[in-house]
Amino acid sequence: MAFLQIDHMTKFFPSHSGGDPVCIFKDVTIKIEKGEFVTTIGHSGCGKSTLLNIIAGLESPSEGGVILNGREAAGPGLDRMVVFQNFALMPWMTVFDNIRLAVRAAYPDWDRERIAAHVHKYIALVGLKGAETKRPTALSGGMKQRVGLARAFAIEPKVLLLDEPFAQIDALTRGVIQEELIQMWNTSRNTVFMVTHDVDEAILLSDRILLMTNGPGARIAENVMVTIPRPRARVTIIEHPHYYKIRNHIIHFLVEHVTHEEETGVSNNGSEKKYPRVVDFEQETLARQ
Repeated sequence: MAFLQIDHMTKFFPSHSGGDPVCIFKDVTIKIEKGEFVTTIGHSGCGKSTLLNIIAGLESPSEGGVILNGREAAGPGLDRMVVFQNFALMPWMTVFDNIRLAVRAAYPDWDRERIAAHVHKYIALVGLKGAETKRPTALSGGMKQRVGLARAFAIEPKVLLLDEPFAQIDALTRGVIQEELIQMWNTSRNTVFMVTHDVDEAILLSDRILLMTNGPGARIAENVMVTIPRPRARVTIIEHPHYYKIRNHIIHFLVEHVTHEEETGVSNNGSEKKYPRVVDFEQETLARQ
């Protein structure tokens, strides 16, 4: 069994018009191994963030469930930590106190000195040394998200959930924090599930990229393997021969390949489509040789 498994999950929301419930996504099954970094991409409304919230225990599925390390994961827990795009910091607390709050909850038996040392370790890791006493109003967007990342990594969760974590940060700062996230993940090897709209970000960070069809009734249609060796950096990744193959394939899917036929899961001959299709450019290259 995979370390994290989303098992035949379906989600309905009530209709605004009072009619039948609307199916946001249908029969989603995802298997993620321990230490894997998996990203989901799809158009707005396909249910990416809803799926992440269900894994986090912040919402409940209509059908199916989440299995983490062999046990059902229902409801929120410190074994799954979310980094939100809106930062979600306590505005009256300092950088240090925002991180300490989470560490104290995760490690209630630790004494004050051990907690403080642990917090300072992760503050330094995200480059915020010297900003420990600042409150969120005195921080830039990039600094706020660094606090969120430090808080998430500091409790050493089984699964780290990233909900478009860089969406509100300018492009230059985003690139710097992406590199810092890579360094932190290389050190911790957390299991990560991320949702994003940024194709380049997904390729840089991920082991696999899951492509969702449009809703209602969205599905995981493709499982794209990122066949670019690690370590990766933004300035060198574009030189790999698979980079533009992967990027163009994803963009082509998002622009051209999401039809009503794919959304319903029915092929031209009336048979059920098999989801997801695995796309592996390394294997395709070897097959041609």
